[in-house]
Amino acid sequence: MLLYDAARPNPRAVRMALLEKRITVPSRDVDVDGGENRRLDFLGRNPGGQVPVLVLDDGTWLAESGAIFQYLEERSPDPPLIGRTAEERAITRMWQRRIERRITEPLYAAFHYGPAVEMYRTRMVVLAECANGFKTLMLDGMTWLDALLSGAATVVPDRFTVADIGLFAALDFAASIGWPMPTGLRHLERWFQTTAERPTARASLHPRSSQTGVHY
Repeated sequence: MLLYDAARPNPRAVRMALLEKRITVPSRDVDVDGGENRRLDFLGRNPGGQVPVLVLDDGTWLAESGAIFQYLEERSPDPPLIGRTAEERAITRMWQRRIERRITEPLYAAFHYGPAVEMYRTRMVVLAECANGFKTLMLDGMTWLDALLSGAATVVPDRFTVADIGLFAALDFAASIGWPMPTGLRHLERWFQTTAERPTARASLHPRSSQTGVHY
């Protein structure tokens, strides 16, 4: 296998999952800032142009972090990051989708349409006028989740899963670019600090983080 990696939150989430599962995969860094992932040779294998990509042993290019999480879970089920039973796996995917819809997808849209709009203007449709709206949705999602975490240590109750990993990578990135979670969300803050203390959280940071101060 080969991981097409990059200094971005979603690749970090995959790196963190690999570390949690103690899987070592060789990697190749993709220069997203320089647009390497938008070149024809990359798009020919991955039309979405996004990272990360996991190249399987048979040459298949597997994109989308959720799909990569699923493959890693089925290939190396211990420790489980999605679930051991059909019920556990379904519950994890339910929460993973809720987190994406209410927090991480609005967060990334707000970033693409806001601080990074000039970089992405030539790569995708950007709606600069929507940046603040998406940021408001992101903050509303954080408030929603804070209430649900009042009696829980993890997003999926009693289990550390890919839902925690994806959310942590996104919120750590957001805080490092000047978008910290709102004050007063003490349950979400507790969850964040507990997750940040996992050895895999720091170990999954891209080497560029020490140079830029951005957590990806």
